[in-house]
Amino acid sequence: MVDLEYYQDKICIVTGGNSGIGYALCEELLKRGAVVYMAGRNPEKVKKSAEQLSDYGNQIKTLIMDVTDEKQVKNAIEDTAARKGRLDFLFNNAGIFKPMLFETATREDWRYMIDTNLWSVIYGVHAALPIMLKQGSGHIVNTSSLAGLVPYPMQVIYEATKYAVVGLSESLRYEYAEKGIRFSVICPGDIATPIFSKIFDSEGSGAEIPESAYPVDEAVVYSLDKVSEGHGRIIVPEQPNSDIYGGYILGNQQVEEFLLKHAHDHRIKFEKEGRFI
Repeated sequence: MVDLEYYQDKICIVTGGNSGIGYALCEELLKRGAVVYMAGRNPEKVKKSAEQLSDYGNQIKTLIMDVTDEKQVKNAIEDTAARKGRLDFLFNNAGIFKPMLFETATREDWRYMIDTNLWSVIYGVHAALPIMLKQGSGHIVNTSSLAGLVPYPMQVIYEATKYAVVGLSESLRYEYAEKGIRFSVICPGDIATPIFSKIFDSEGSGAEIPESAYPVDEAVVYSLDKVSEGHGRIIVPEQPNSDIYGGYILGNQQVEEFLLKHAHDHRIKFEKEGRFI
């Protein structure tokens, strides 16, 4: 059952909060009465995005930090908790998506995506968990991906980081349940955000948002409802993604054929057009 008061007056930090799913999370949390710290590394972009939510007055605040810098993450989280007297939610949402063929991926590609998608989550948990343990409550919500559950080809680095985020979140959920600390992991499929415009072809053109992509506002409403209910693993949209995940786990032949076709079609796109979609 959805807890309509779950976010009321709660102190929330949302990383990657100035765009995409992060911005939508900030807006929906504000609607639900939370005090939201929109966190990002670019001061101008964060300020501009926060100004779009100025109708919420003092509920919306900003934090400037590079999530790949452990010291910045630690200082931002600890300073916020000290200033407000507590930290109720940390949404480790910042991340990047850069599909590529394994044979063309460089070690720098690996380092960049692991730093942004995985180490940032680890840094956030390390900073927030002691605060929440001391206060005896708190909820950490990590954004992974459907690609953290199903091994989609041509995005192996992204897959590796997102599988790790799911495993980390699920393990911590059980480890700290008796301490009153909740953990959830959101696993979105294709969501209609500007992330697709950052997927470039060989000529430097960004991709269009797929027509089948799920509306971002609906995705965050569903996700926050499930978080309030205490769900650990949240797949959004639930269908057909839950069926794909379940079929993969159970060795369903149709899902196997789907993934093989996915690999074939996308390899052709890479080899002919230099793009994933």
